[in-house]
Amino acid sequence: MKYPPRHHQEASFDNVIEVVKNYPFGTLISVKHNKPFITHIPLVYEPKEGDYGKLVAHIDASNPQVTTLVDGADVTTVFYGPDCYISPSVYSTRQLPTWNYIFAHLKGKVRLLRDKESVKKTMVRMTRFLEGENPKYTLDYDDSRMERLVDYIVGFEIKIDHWEGKFKFSQDKLKKDRELAKEELIRSQKKDVSAFVKRIFENHENAQKTSS
Repeated sequence: MKYPPRHHQEASFDNVIEVVKNYPFGTLISVKHNKPFITHIPLVYEPKEGDYGKLVAHIDASNPQVTTLVDGADVTTVFYGPDCYISPSVYSTRQLPTWNYIFAHLKGKVRLLRDKESVKKTMVRMTRFLEGENPKYTLDYDDSRMERLVDYIVGFEIKIDHWEGKFKFSQDKLKKDRELAKEELIRSQKKDVSAFVKRIFENHENAQKTSS
């Protein structure tokens, strides 16, 4: 059996990029001497580069993964769209439990941004994108704080040469059940996380006090 099944493979590049645009906090994966390096960072898509466009990002200069980010290095990025557990109780027919999800994988080659001006321009563009259609903040190119920051980060681009969408939303079920699974995926994203976040923050602060 081929994996993943064809019906879980997204055929539309535009749909894959929609995931990247709407969920830009991705996972950067690279390898050096057979050792994987993984960092979670925002990666912003820009279309004007090659057949598939590019991702722009920056990473803390002290991050060990920086040693893998040389010009021409192959990297993989993963973007996580909505996902949730689908209980059999959701369906109109008898089914088993499953998990539905929307993920995007982009692979490409690194190009380092070696001068401060290029890194600053990238930061301005990234901020503009992440602020969205109604920005509440504008990062000015001549902001003096950036001048100090660029010495502590490494800016880079990833020219995309391969893409893959892993979209699992009960495509093998009846149309009615597919609709019910879709509604469950939407409903799951409206879950109130305030109690969880508050608990995590409190536990984190207590752990910090204990260790200091």
